[in-house]
Amino acid sequence: MIATLDVDPSRFEVHRAAPRGFAQAYVREGAGGIPLVLVHGWPETKRIYWRVVTPLAAAGFEVIVPDLRGFGDSDVGPDRFHDVAAHSRDLHALVHDHLGHDRVVLAGGDLGGPVVQDASLRFPGWVDRLVLFNSPLPYDRSTMAGLRTRPAREAGDYFLRQGTDADALAAELDTPARRRRYIATFYTSRFWAHPGAFLPAEGDLARGTPVVDFHTEPFGDGARLRASFGGYESVFDEHARSEAALLAPNPTPTLILFGPSDHVIYPDFDRMAALVFPDHVGPFIVRDCGHFVPWEAPEVFAGAVTTFAGRSTGG
Repeated sequence: MIATLDVDPSRFEVHRAAPRGFAQAYVREGAGGIPLVLVHGWPETKRIYWRVVTPLAAAGFEVIVPDLRGFGDSDVGPDRFHDVAAHSRDLHALVHDHLGHDRVVLAGGDLGGPVVQDASLRFPGWVDRLVLFNSPLPYDRSTMAGLRTRPAREAGDYFLRQGTDADALAAELDTPARRRRYIATFYTSRFWAHPGAFLPAEGDLARGTPVVDFHTEPFGDGARLRASFGGYESVFDEHARSEAALLAPNPTPTLILFGPSDHVIYPDFDRMAALVFPDHVGPFIVRDCGHFVPWEAPEVFAGAVTTFAGRSTGG
């Protein structure tokens, strides 16, 4: 059941800092606990973690949830880059340089997955453990031979359009309502989530605020929506990359979760991730769950992260 607080934008205090020359927004709860950084993907903001912040803070974590550059309450990047490497450097500057954490646990899915993978390799010794779910992975033809490494072909139209025709797409989405309707499809008709995950039963919300509206509202801003396409453009155009992303077999201890009702990620994500992260726990399949694991299965996510990382030496 979705509680009113789950869709309250003001549930947590939003802080801002500018260690990389733009205002980056973030939530920080449970100061003094084990530093745990939750990194959202696309089309998400920090709100995708709204249902797990409180239980994780209660479990002894300092929960830090940023909006990546160009998303939510954060500014668009001043250098106009919105690729994995730029997000990774922003994350380190915010959490290490500004907040002062020398050891952290990073969690991410979708775009957040490559960002945390990159950060764990780019900044040796900084990342104590990783939590990864429903995320892009580096592909190795030899070790992954025979695995289902391609999502359904019909699920990829958005990827191509946002990566190669972003300006025209942004021009078509020329009002807040059109932009939000576009984003809403990824929570509903595109079958990224388990059926009904973002359509609460009648009476669940005292104020009647639809869950989809809560997640699409930040994308009504045209400049931010256009900037959010930058990650896709960087796949196709080297000029959209601030530098190469570091995605490779990764020695960091990693908890692997997988929501299999996801029609956009690799069907064998769990098996692929186990090859990329040889020091792994799991993979664990989360039943009746799709792409948005911390929202769709908050109890499972919070419990698994607590068991895996609650004794981490972060600080």
